[in-house]
Amino acid sequence: MKFLMISSFLPSVLNFRGKLLEAISACGYEIHVMAPEFASFPEEQQKLQALGYHLHEIPMQRTGTNPLADLKLLKNLYQQIRQIQPDYVLSYTIKPVIYGTLASKLAKVPHRFALITGLGYAFQNVESGKRSLFQKMVHGLYAQALKHSEKVFFQNPDDLKLFQDMHLLQANKPTVVVNGSGVNVQDFDVMPLPKNVQGQVKASFLLIARLLGDKGVREYAESARIIKEKHPEAEFHLVGWIDDNPTAISQAELDRWIAEKTINYWGRLSDVRPAIATSSVYVLPSYREGTPRTVLEAMAMGRAIITTDAPGCCETVAHGVNGYLVGVKSVDDLVQAMQYFIDDPKLMLYMGQQSRERALSKYDVHQVNAHMLREMGIPV
Repeated sequence: MKFLMISSFLPSVLNFRGKLLEAISACGYEIHVMAPEFASFPEEQQKLQALGYHLHEIPMQRTGTNPLADLKLLKNLYQQIRQIQPDYVLSYTIKPVIYGTLASKLAKVPHRFALITGLGYAFQNVESGKRSLFQKMVHGLYAQALKHSEKVFFQNPDDLKLFQDMHLLQANKPTVVVNGSGVNVQDFDVMPLPKNVQGQVKASFLLIARLLGDKGVREYAESARIIKEKHPEAEFHLVGWIDDNPTAISQAELDRWIAEKTINYWGRLSDVRPAIATSSVYVLPSYREGTPRTVLEAMAMGRAIITTDAPGCCETVAHGVNGYLVGVKSVDDLVQAMQYFIDDPKLMLYMGQQSRERALSKYDVHQVNAHMLREMGIPV
């Protein structure tokens, strides 16, 4: 039996789906992975091949909107899938879900599944009722592709409801909400909170994200500037990179935050644990997520959380228990939540402990993956 996963970004296969593929492989399936731009990720390519997985490169432009390029992608996917002859296909992110599902249908793959991990730029502001021509086109392609999926997985109930409200899913289409991608709590163990020279818990905040506007990076930087005016000893760490995306921040903005010493910038990390260990509170002011993996990793390491009362994000925090939920795009809310921790450092320890318990009970990757395997009909 063969299992094919289609991704738009090779590093995410290991980082976000590695344990899922490991579980499927343990069930006796031959694993195949499709993704673009292998030359950009030689380390990830070697690691996947060392696991015995079969890799297939596809000509996908992650953020491109050229219809001729997408037709070429669809043709290539169809040809390669016919050669592989998988029994199962699981696609995630926009282009793999759309073109991977359509190609799998054309190639007569028996079991086709789609995983909606987040909505991104194509769904920005759709609740207002105003959609661009590009958005209408993407939504129409989603609707066509998902008709041919056996089951659609979502990472939060808000995204499922939005797809239903927008009629992107047939009324009888089987759907499942899973608790994100999960987190391997053994790899992300509890670390002691950082201390200042007086031996007290340090007010040290961290955001890990692609440096996009809709991740709330600008709100984080502005909150840091305001807090540091009153509390210059407070630390604000940032991990990530400027992505090729319409909502990306500019290099000039990032350079200014660094020059002003508002932000301690780590760059892009293959292992985020050292950055989380340096922090006391994890912050993600995102406008919308599937389920944010970085929040789950910080929770597993015993960090209190500040995130938005937005789809995906709000699932991770019990307000006032393991952190605080703030309004989307609200710098005032962010500053207030940060001030709570500065005024009462004991909250960082208590809420961090609650985060760890929540990660164990709700987001353990093995529980999440076992749920997905059952729903795909793969015996655990």
